[in-house]
Amino acid sequence: MKRRILVLNERDPSHPLAGGAEIHIYEIFGRLAARGHKVTHLAASFAGCKREETIQGVRVRRLVNRYFYYGAVPFAARREAARGYDVVVDVLNKLPFLSPWLVPLPCFSIVHHLFGTTAFRQVPLPIALLTYLSEKLIPPAYRGVPMLAISPSTKLDLVERGIAPGQVYVVPPGVDQTTHRALDDGSSREPIVVWVGRLEPYKRADLMIDAMVAVRAAVADARLVIVGAGSERPALEARVRELDLGDVTTFTGFVSEEDKIAWLQKAAVVVQTSEKEGWGMTVIEGNVCATPAVASNVPGLRDSVRDGESGLLFEYGDCHGLARAVIRVLTDVQLRTHLARCGKTWGERFSWDRVADDTLTLIEEAIAPTGRPVVLTASPFET
Repeated sequence: MKRRILVLNERDPSHPLAGGAEIHIYEIFGRLAARGHKVTHLAASFAGCKREETIQGVRVRRLVNRYFYYGAVPFAARREAARGYDVVVDVLNKLPFLSPWLVPLPCFSIVHHLFGTTAFRQVPLPIALLTYLSEKLIPPAYRGVPMLAISPSTKLDLVERGIAPGQVYVVPPGVDQTTHRALDDGSSREPIVVWVGRLEPYKRADLMIDAMVAVRAAVADARLVIVGAGSERPALEARVRELDLGDVTTFTGFVSEEDKIAWLQKAAVVVQTSEKEGWGMTVIEGNVCATPAVASNVPGLRDSVRDGESGLLFEYGDCHGLARAVIRVLTDVQLRTHLARCGKTWGERFSWDRVADDTLTLIEEAIAPTGRPVVLTASPFET
């Protein structure tokens, strides 16, 4: 049966602040739209945007800017629901939409990660407090709602907050195997260290900059490439100047998907230094390109990185541990070859088509619960 699906998420792929969450939901719902399902996304507006357009088969309606979006979206969702939808999909990666209380439709939820106390280190106090308190409403509001968690860590976080384990299903993101592919076996690449992500405080790109002092001392021709844009860039550039790393550090700013993939294919190692992640999509993308990862041993990343197999984990915040791990990958060819080979095998397990299949299965369960065990196929983890 073809479904009419209403998606709530602050940003669409055209938004200047769009990131991994938007890639994730459009890889899924673009596929469902291509299969004949009708998908509408209520998003925030931004300067110069169209009020309505179609992206990857998904009808995008932009409401108001992100500062007023969460106040406007419940009313817009109720009006849209009256036009005859089968389900509302709440994408929880900022403030919860609380649709089970506010929108007269069956609800299904996709959860990337919740902020908890990390919000106080990311945004101004009033916004952090609002985020922290609003997340307290998730367990009562979404009681009984099927939830797709993108990693075991995200599921554990939800369960620890009071969500019943049986309503949370682990379905990690996929990777596009046609665009992300290895050009070599990764063993003889230049010592390029690539950090990929939004330049925001909780992503902690500063740790990699600090670690480069030791990395450069051990590997004279090592270079650091920081791929991405964000509010932290001026502070990070200042740190590079302070440490006299300007000759070995490049900030690319925002780049196209093609350029991001080219950096992953060229790098000897991809680094993730975040305080917390839902999953770590760039880790898996790097793996498929035969690029090992070095990542913080934190929720999400400890799921996407198989320590000693697809990459190496270091204790979050340990700059010396980070430097040692990067130096090992750059200098130990046998280790790097092993991590590249095993990581490529690991990364190739993740399929967007199977993720879309599982998402539709869970949507059907939200619309008409069967009471029977749900069979999913995309995850290598226990669902």
